[in-house]
Amino acid sequence: MARQLPRSVDTVIIGNGPSALILSYILHGHIPYYIGGHHDTILDLKLGKRPSLLELTPDLYAHFLSSLRYSTQALPVNTLLDTLIRPNADTEVNPPSCVEWRYEPERAISHVAIGDAPQAGGQWAENPVSASADIGALSYAEQLSLPGYAYAEHLKRKEVQEQCDFVRPSRTEVADYLQAYPSAVGISDTVFTDTKVGDVSRAAEGFFIGSLGIRCKHLVLASGIFTVNIPPPRLLAPIAELDSHCEPLLVIGSGFSAADVIISTPKTRKVIHIFQWSPDTRPSPLRGCHHTAYPEYATVYRQMKVAAIASPRAITAKSPVLRRKSNPFFSQRDWHTSYEGLPNAEVLAVSRSEETGAATVTIRLASGDTVSRTVGGLEYVVGRRGTLDYLSPDLRAEIAGIDILPSEDTTSTLISGHTLRPKAETSFEVARNIFIVGSLAGDSLIRHAVGSCVFAAGRILGAIPSTFSPTDTPVPDPSTPQSSSPTRNMEDEPGADLKYNLSTSTPKRNSPQSSVPPSPATLANGHTDLHLDRRKLARAVEVANVENRFWVDMEVWGR
Repeated sequence: MARQLPRSVDTVIIGNGPSALILSYILHGHIPYYIGGHHDTILDLKLGKRPSLLELTPDLYAHFLSSLRYSTQALPVNTLLDTLIRPNADTEVNPPSCVEWRYEPERAISHVAIGDAPQAGGQWAENPVSASADIGALSYAEQLSLPGYAYAEHLKRKEVQEQCDFVRPSRTEVADYLQAYPSAVGISDTVFTDTKVGDVSRAAEGFFIGSLGIRCKHLVLASGIFTVNIPPPRLLAPIAELDSHCEPLLVIGSGFSAADVIISTPKTRKVIHIFQWSPDTRPSPLRGCHHTAYPEYATVYRQMKVAAIASPRAITAKSPVLRRKSNPFFSQRDWHTSYEGLPNAEVLAVSRSEETGAATVTIRLASGDTVSRTVGGLEYVVGRRGTLDYLSPDLRAEIAGIDILPSEDTTSTLISGHTLRPKAETSFEVARNIFIVGSLAGDSLIRHAVGSCVFAAGRILGAIPSTFSPTDTPVPDPSTPQSSSPTRNMEDEPGADLKYNLSTSTPKRNSPQSSVPPSPATLANGHTDLHLDRRKLARAVEVANVENRFWVDMEVWGR
């Protein structure tokens, strides 16, 4: 028998992915406390006086920007919770957590987490891209754990004798873990699946979910930015309908989704890959993949690079990296014969043959030459987006000043990690009693979801006072400082933000921050950390630790 949704709750969380599950865990009464032992002596000194992590203040992470140990990729609050839960995670195996989750049932409030995914896990429970679900996630297993039930504990409960250290679990394995999480930590009563939310508007005492008839005081948007694949333009529609495995597969895209499709394609089938190549202004996120940690993505990026630097006559020249023995992934496919990279190419025309079930594609290369290729299918993977269509137009306007991209069918709007990032850099409360968590804030790695959830819970539970009065319009929130750079961490590719150099592409849109000179981290699409080998950072951390200890001993931070 299907469970009935309540008609009135304090908080409605829209989404049932990792960030929604984390927030639900906290709102059930599991409160995070600092228990000491962090290697950052400055942070340890500050938190020792105020151990409740719901009471977040900017002074806790004010020194992060001057420290070598902290990534500038994520928002400061997200970095703070990540380093407390996993201190020195990039250089140590299973470092002890500095956070204790204490169950205080008297602080629990009524809430529901509602998502249309078939099971708890959000986009992890779905397969929006035609790629193998056995490809490893970008994050290591220990970085995917949610509070109260670690991934290693999940494997132990399932009697799987596998170690988690430096292991990237597959999409299927992560989805299985997230599905089990609500029951394991006792929050199943508030998590709803296969339920679509719509017609959300502001009411006299909060909000009204028109499609479900629910009223609430607080609204948390945890719907993510990976729910919608950017559709192919009309010119390519005839190829998208083809399914001839005897002919080459045309792949269009430059990021992780495109790489996943290429990796998943049978080794005997040729791939024709059209991709954007602009390493100085908009590099592919694959560029940040270290060859020892992410060999499959490093392989695809190397093939793209070879195609980009080759002359038009040598466009399929054998890659010199095929001779490298440090990456066994190279030997799993004959890249010389099964891959053809066409950087910055444009699709000019498509001619489909009903008799053969294939199509002839006319392509203009970056050199200006025109070539024709026969293809039997298309994977158009230039990025994924989220949508706020479930909100009323008035609420979308209240969230204020966001540049929402119109989709090709003009009936819905699409948002990326860039859309609400400027708001998140000011506060996760983007309008009065409306919060964004998870990838909507621009940080899409699961390890960076806890900070936004703790902040939202602190507001909802009254530990952090709101800066909005009942009649206020949104104003900057001093309790959440801006990040050091407008970078984005994306679990999946951020796509090309609709700026592909294809005659068939969707309209170009400029980011609201396009006038700001991009930083190196921005140029890497938020994936610069993937350049690093996690096993080789210990020296830099030791130096930073000594420097911090010196300043604490000088009592500078006590003045």
